[in-house]
Amino acid sequence: MTRTSTATPNKRQSQFAKMLALVLPGIFLLGFNIGTGSVTAMAKAGADYGMSLLWTIVASCLCTFFMINLYGRYTVITGETALQAFRKHLHPAVGIYFIIALTAGVCGSVMGVMGIVADICYEWSKTLIEGGISPIYFAAFFVSLVYYIFWNGKTEFFERSLAVIVAIMATCFLINFFIMMPPPGDIALGLIPNIPQVDAPGGGPIPGSGALLVIASMIGTTVFSGLFIIRTTLVKEAGWTLMDYKKQRNDAAFSVALMFVISASIMAAAAGTLHVEGIGLTKASQMIELLEPLAGSLATSIFAIGLIAAGVSSQFPNVLMLPWLLCDYMGTERDMTLSRYRVMVFLISLLGLVVPIFEARPVLVMIISQAFNAVILPITVLCIFYLSNRKDLLQEHVNTWVANTILTVILLFSIFTSFIAIKGVLQIL
Repeated sequence: MTRTSTATPNKRQSQFAKMLALVLPGIFLLGFNIGTGSVTAMAKAGADYGMSLLWTIVASCLCTFFMINLYGRYTVITGETALQAFRKHLHPAVGIYFIIALTAGVCGSVMGVMGIVADICYEWSKTLIEGGISPIYFAAFFVSLVYYIFWNGKTEFFERSLAVIVAIMATCFLINFFIMMPPPGDIALGLIPNIPQVDAPGGGPIPGSGALLVIASMIGTTVFSGLFIIRTTLVKEAGWTLMDYKKQRNDAAFSVALMFVISASIMAAAAGTLHVEGIGLTKASQMIELLEPLAGSLATSIFAIGLIAAGVSSQFPNVLMLPWLLCDYMGTERDMTLSRYRVMVFLISLLGLVVPIFEARPVLVMIISQAFNAVILPITVLCIFYLSNRKDLLQEHVNTWVANTILTVILLFSIFTSFIAIKGVLQIL
């Protein structure tokens, strides 16, 4: 009897570990994708336009799944990551361009994310302590927390920490969805593509006052080039080959499905409260002060915890982006205990203190970084378009005409989105 009772928990732990290993790459992408920028964009869309832009989340998630799957497919067939392929089959300058461009975008995101998280914590603390706690203390705490977890240096510890934070985020936003959900009919109507003709009631800069700019912001936060580049690194590190293609595709589907559920839940929370009251939204921290009289302190606290978890979960991959890209490009082992990488991550982490110290506008910083990311997307699509049609690389696995048609549509749409995003930023500036 003793042997049986001991073996059963061990067997269950082993099965859980295997299941976790299967979804960790997807959880990593989810943590990377759903940050405070996504939360702010989805919340603004819900507050200003109700559920009428739900179709945008569906379209963005479908594009993201297609691109994640296509990049992952290339890696399981060739064994090459994206940056290795760019360097070898396009030109070394293309790989360097992505390293510089993604790092620049991530640095802006680090500043914006931590600024928004600190602002949210400050607003939330005012409900508990008179006058609240200064944002700089919250920023310093979360910067230290992320760097401490990174300092351990083990990818497994890092990924599991991220999985816990993502689980907290997802749970909070789903609970809020059921507390503050709008009528089911509004949700169903939101799946029909349309462009609201009226301006947002509160106007405001995420990324502008018109529906087209809000749509561009939502797409920019979801269809992110860094996801596709990093995806190939995770696929290669997992040791997946062509035999594991179905596993790779299912993992991508799991990640994107959760992206949709969480994004839709955030939009619904704002639509079911702020939109009903005719209240516009200009920044994420507004949700804390505006939600409490409408949804109560419990819903507000749950939403705040979800927002903080979203910011911290996206900060992990953000600070690691540069060293991971460098290791990928040079084909070296991802040993984050090396001094040069620890210094890089430390300096990038310190950027999280910029917004609270200089009292900058975190939302504006996030907008600029999102617009910068939007400019990278068309080139990301063009690169995989070229590589996935190379018969000498993929043999019989080259793109079908259907895949090429979808890629063409995504390319044209990404160019249009980039134009809107840049125009919106210029108007705000």
